Amino acid sequence: MEKAKLKGWRDLHIGGIIVGGATSEAFHTGEWRVQRPVVELDKCINCLFCWVYCPDDAVIVEDGKMKGFDYDHCKGCGICAEECPPKVKCITMIMEEV
Repeated sequence: MEKAKLKGWRDLHIGGIIVGGATSEAFHTGEWRVQRPVVELDKCINCLFCWVYCPDDAVIVEDGKMKGFDYDHCKGCGICAEECPPKVKCITMIMEEV
């Protein structure tokens, strides 16, 4: 069996860019969730704090407005609900049904 040749530092992409392969877009990690966020869009002021702080890029924004969540990638961490302004609190976390 032949040993695989590893790339040297000069052969790697600048900035550690991952080209193709195992990107999070290809994997539906939302199955890990125990809780999921639910938004009351009529109460939302579109501050987009949820979008800024979401570590999974799971907040759907269209035309500068929050439209919902990408549950295929949301892991249910609750950061979006925590960062929603206190006077608004339009995002709540609910338990997933098993």
